[in-house]
Amino acid sequence: MLSALIFDVDGTLADTEMVHLQAFNHAFAVEGMDWVWDVPTYTRLLEVSGGKERIAHYWREVNGDITDIGGTALRATIDHLHAIKTAAYEQAVLDGAVALRPGVLRLIQAAANASVKMAIATTTSPVNIAALLRTAIGPDWASYFAVVEDASTAPNKKPHPQVYLQTLARLGLPARDCVAFEDSANGLKSARGAGLATVITPNSFTAHHNFAGALRVLPNLELLTLPELAQWLDQG
Repeated sequence: MLSALIFDVDGTLADTEMVHLQAFNHAFAVEGMDWVWDVPTYTRLLEVSGGKERIAHYWREVNGDITDIGGTALRATIDHLHAIKTAAYEQAVLDGAVALRPGVLRLIQAAANASVKMAIATTTSPVNIAALLRTAIGPDWASYFAVVEDASTAPNKKPHPQVYLQTLARLGLPARDCVAFEDSANGLKSARGAGLATVITPNSFTAHHNFAGALRVLPNLELLTLPELAQWLDQG
């Protein structure tokens, strides 16, 4: 029985990655760094979950011969860059640079009308979630979601299943009664690791990923209905 929908955020609820990329490059420019991530570079870096983790990964690639004794200076630099990036991303969202993907809002409203619980399971920051959903849904966006798990509550990034396991525990529901929505291979591995049937809606940054094991792979959620989703879940 379909009892809950669990959504990833970046790339799933909205095509956010290009705006994230622009915000990263803005942070690098503000700090006078010569880093400029192009689309192919960022597509590769999206294999690493988490913005801070992405910066750290790239730093090791380009500065592998430099040792940060104790790691405190590097962590401080990454934290500072990420704070600038997050502020730039939030402003871009508030300025209307990001919209929900086709069918997302309709499915959320249908689930709310049918008393199907909803949750968010993401490794992005609470600030990023609030900026996007406050703009796209309205100031009462949080009332739609029984549970919100994010980078502040689930520090183990996808593909680790922590964020989904915690979401299920807080929902008080078994995985067999829930469906996850993701856009990436890491997200699929995370959701499947928690036993969740997963619908994938790839975007331009993730279309090349391997989605073996997904319940369905759809271009978007525009034509998806709750009865159809429940049927897929029942069929396994």
